[in-house]
Amino acid sequence: MAEENHEATYAEFKEVVNMTASALQKHLKGDGSQSVGQKKDGGEATGHQEGRRIVEMLNKKKADLSDDDYSHMRKVVGYVHRHLKQGGPKDKDEVKDSPWRLSLMNWGHDPSK
Repeated sequence: MAEENHEATYAEFKEVVNMTASALQKHLKGDGSQSVGQKKDGGEATGHQEGRRIVEMLNKKKADLSDDDYSHMRKVVGYVHRHLKQGGPKDKDEVKDSPWRLSLMNWGHDPSK
């Protein structure tokens, strides 16, 4: 049963995380990435922290993923789906540098793809 859930979770994760590990890492180093999201005590934003964890998971072999990784994948899938439903700027020209897109990209999803 857990194996089936892992397969479904992995498939959903790979569907919503449409950025490669290297593309996500590059994004996380940019100013835009660090300018968005909720920050606790002025520290690193939650999404930025999540992005680093996603890079780690993307760099792992599927056989090396832990139950904790799969649980985290479900969190990522849920966040991306909720954030997409909120919708971004109506004007397509405003989407590129919008906090909405930059935040989604911190979680490994580029809505412009």
